[in-house]
Amino acid sequence: MPPENASAALLGALSKLLTETAAASLRLEVSGADVARETQNSVVDQLSDYVLPRLVQLDAPVVVVVGGSTGAGKSTLVNSLIGERVTESGVLRPTTRSPVLVHHPSDREWFVPERLLPDLPRTADLSNRMHALRVVAADGVPRGIAILDAPDIDSIDEGNRKLAAQLLSAADLWLFVTSAARYADQVPWDYLRQAAERSTSLAVVLDRTPADAVMEVRGHLARMMTSRGLSDSPLFTVAESPTDHEGLLDRDLVMPILSWLQDIAADPATRFTVMKRTLDGAIRHNVFRAHDVADALEAQAEMSAALYSVANEQYETATTNAEAELSDGSLLSGELLNAWREFDQSGDLAGLFERRRFRRRLVEGLSGRNQRGAELTATAGSAVLSLAVVQAESAAESVTRVWKESEAGSSLLAQTRGLDRPSHDLRTRLERVVTIWQSNLMSDLQREAANQRKLAAVAHQQLEGVTAVLACVAVDALTPTAVTASGRAALEGLLGPERIRAIVTRSRERLMASITEVLSAEKQRFLDLLDSPETVRAAHDTLRDAARRADYARHNEALDEETS
Repeated sequence: MPPENASAALLGALSKLLTETAAASLRLEVSGADVARETQNSVVDQLSDYVLPRLVQLDAPVVVVVGGSTGAGKSTLVNSLIGERVTESGVLRPTTRSPVLVHHPSDREWFVPERLLPDLPRTADLSNRMHALRVVAADGVPRGIAILDAPDIDSIDEGNRKLAAQLLSAADLWLFVTSAARYADQVPWDYLRQAAERSTSLAVVLDRTPADAVMEVRGHLARMMTSRGLSDSPLFTVAESPTDHEGLLDRDLVMPILSWLQDIAADPATRFTVMKRTLDGAIRHNVFRAHDVADALEAQAEMSAALYSVANEQYETATTNAEAELSDGSLLSGELLNAWREFDQSGDLAGLFERRRFRRRLVEGLSGRNQRGAELTATAGSAVLSLAVVQAESAAESVTRVWKESEAGSSLLAQTRGLDRPSHDLRTRLERVVTIWQSNLMSDLQREAANQRKLAAVAHQQLEGVTAVLACVAVDALTPTAVTASGRAALEGLLGPERIRAIVTRSRERLMASITEVLSAEKQRFLDLLDSPETVRAAHDTLRDAARRADYARHNEALDEETS
């Protein structure tokens, strides 16, 4: 007797293949991506709709899907085979929309939603208005098979065409219906070619054929089938004939097809042979196509790497530029340079450090000098803020420009808005960075003052002013320049050159680390649109391995009738 179900090894391997194929991310618009996505969807659909459900119920009734061209008379043929009207047909096109599965009442248990086409909704309506499966029990269906009336494969309705393809992929046996007027059309032969490629069990019905043309058309169709590797498939002919008051054809016209189906249904070994051929072909074909999806993942990984590289390079350039400007003295220009010179020329700078002027400072008031020191600190902060904003703007514009040169990059950018500009809260985040930087400078001075009496005396009264001087020295060149030479010399007089250099270096490092963190967050807006190249390559490797293991399990599976 045929086995009830496949081995755990084969089920596990194909379940893994389904999982990995479904998880493959083909989001980037690269060459062949549309075809790859269609292949991915097809593999997922057939594995989940047919292969895995069939593997866990090898002894279930054979599902015969009746599919074919528009106007070929599929619904009428199904009703006539069963002997009652169970499926709707009509004059208007498209006709069949809600597929109908008809089974013998004794086989009801096999056709619950969990066992067949689990993702297809069910309906009890005799209707053409919804894409759902109607399951009907009828005594006219031989026990051991079920007949599924599918929509037209060449329907003008795209949903019908997709549903027809899904149902045909879930068949153990195709009963392919065409007509004298449509048998040479390309679309039917595309499906028949797929059947041959998959080794699908198949029979062809030449329906609605005028009596005087039966021999000629049948002969031509038979030759076409032979030339396309379908010579072993039965070919039935149903002559054009009127229907009775219930819309059924004369029983004698469909008896050859019905007898053939009854013979299949009556013999478990025959049913198993029919099913096994289709199932093995479906597994083999989907393993092969899973490798096509893996090929597509390679292209995805290459494009992802290219787009990643652009984002990384542009923001690395922005970071490098910011670091250079914080080290080469170029930041001490413009408004900050003017503020420094005003502070120096007003005597505030000298007044901070000359102890002999301490009494005069008390007379003149410390609050004014502290206020001017705070203003200089704020100006230095604004210069740092502007530097970082400019670099963020430049990087965002550059990445956007280069990404738009590829279809993949353009498509990703079209999914969001504003990536060509920095984040709306960038300035707020950078203001926080500057505030923390300057607060850390003040804290450094206070710690140093605890151990230096000279600095302590100055910092106690003029902390804001000294912090302003240190901030300006920190954004000047690493090698002292003439601009801040007096301020640097005064600080070094209190703490020594090495100590000042250490404070300035640490200050720059902390500031640069914070700016780098902000720029990295800006870059991440672009990277979040992508799967990382490493992730895609890992998915590729996993899918390849799953396909190889599935093929290995298929070769080692013993779906023999003697297996129990």
